[in-house]
Amino acid sequence: MLHSGERPIRASTFQAMASRLLRLARLTGLTATLGTISSCEPTAVDSRPESVVREFIDRMNRVHGDPLAARAAYDLLWSEAKKNLSERAKRATAVLGKTVTPEEMLAPSRFSLNFKPKAFRARIQDRWAIVSVTGEVASTQQAEVKCTEEASGWRVALELPTLSPIRKRVNETDF
Repeated sequence: MLHSGERPIRASTFQAMASRLLRLARLTGLTATLGTISSCEPTAVDSRPESVVREFIDRMNRVHGDPLAARAAYDLLWSEAKKNLSERAKRATAVLGKTVTPEEMLAPSRFSLNFKPKAFRARIQDRWAIVSVTGEVASTQQAEVKCTEEASGWRVALELPTLSPIRKRVNETDF
C-alpha cells in the first residue's frame, strides 16, 4: 500500500535494483544464499564441479591483497584445505603477534596459470570429481583439478602439504 506522495516502484526500477544486488552478491560470494530469492538467478557456482573450478580460478585471479576476494576464493575450498590454512594462520599469528586469517594464507603470487582456461569437463564418481581444464591448444594445455562434494556444495580439493608437528623445547631439567 502506498502512502500519500509515494510513487509506485516501476518494474524496470525493481529489476535494475535486483540486478545490482545480484551482481554485488556474486562479487562477495553470497550467490548461493541469494539464489533462493530470485528465480532468475543462475545456478549456484558450487552446484557443479566444473563451475566451482571456473569460479575458484576467477576468484584467485582477483585476490592480490584484497581480503574480500581472498575470502571468496577460500570459501570454495574443501574442508581439509580450510583446516590446513587455519592451522597455518594460527602459527603465523603466533609468530607475527597480529591476527592472520586463514584466507590470508592464500598467496596469489603462488597461484599462476600456465594457460588461459577455455573448457571445463568433469568426471564424477560418487562425491569426488576430476575436472579436466583445457586451453586453446587442447593437446598441450591441460590440467586436472580434484573436487569433492560437501554438504555446502562442490569444493575444490586443493591438496596442501601436511604441516609438521610443532616441536617443543626440552626443559633443562629433563637432561
